Amino acid sequence: MKKFYSLLILCFCLVALGACGGSGGDDDGPPPPMGGDDDDPMVVPDPTVATLIFPEDDTECNEGETVSDTESTVTFRWNASQNTDSYSVTLTNLSTGTSFNTIANSNETPITILRGTPYEWFVTSRANGTNSTAQSPTWRFYNEGLGIENYAPFPAEAVNPNRGATLPSGTTSVTLEWSASDVDGDIEDYEVFFGIQGTTTNTSQGTLTDTSLVVTVESGNTYEWSVVVSDSQDNASTSETFLFRVGE
Repeated sequence: MKKFYSLLILCFCLVALGACGGSGGDDDGPPPPMGGDDDDPMVVPDPTVATLIFPEDDTECNEGETVSDTESTVTFRWNASQNTDSYSVTLTNLSTGTSFNTIANSNETPITILRGTPYEWFVTSRANGTNSTAQSPTWRFYNEGLGIENYAPFPAEAVNPNRGATLPSGTTSVTLEWSASDVDGDIEDYEVFFGIQGTTTNTSQGTLTDTSLVVTVESGNTYEWSVVVSDSQDNASTSETFLFRVGE
């Protein structure tokens, strides 16, 4: 009788364990994670272009905080752009051609610059998680100088040919075109220097009041040219040297 009860208890336990343990195998453990959009990599939208506000284009900047007779601190401002985490402000001294960058996390930043000096600037919008950027237009301004009553013109900019352009072989003449501006609005004339790169032929082509000049070229040569802009107060500025090539 004792053996009978022991066997009965053992059978009951085996039945209970089978009911509680389930079938095992693939049904054990939590359900597998669901697929779908969570498996896709996050797409970072590209930043958009910032709109410049101050200093304004082709003007005299006279709102800076004076640091010394030679320097002042100017707060550069622009409209915030979409999908942007930071901005890079690129500023170029047009008298020396030197450039430097300032990083900003908002849509304005103070920068200490030379007084009585022409500059150009633009803003690059950047976003974390992408290498894509967006660059604003470039603006030019004169930082107010001590006792300056009339400013020199801004250096001329090449319009045609584009800097570094290669013109078709067989081209025999080119119309050099440029643009120039002056905060005082008193540009008087232009003197153009033109010739083959690296030779003594880069000489003055005379003084003129138009912003274009036709020159003769030959295939296989690289040419350089520059423009001196003068105003009515005998102030003058010299552009950078522009290059173009005529194919062989």
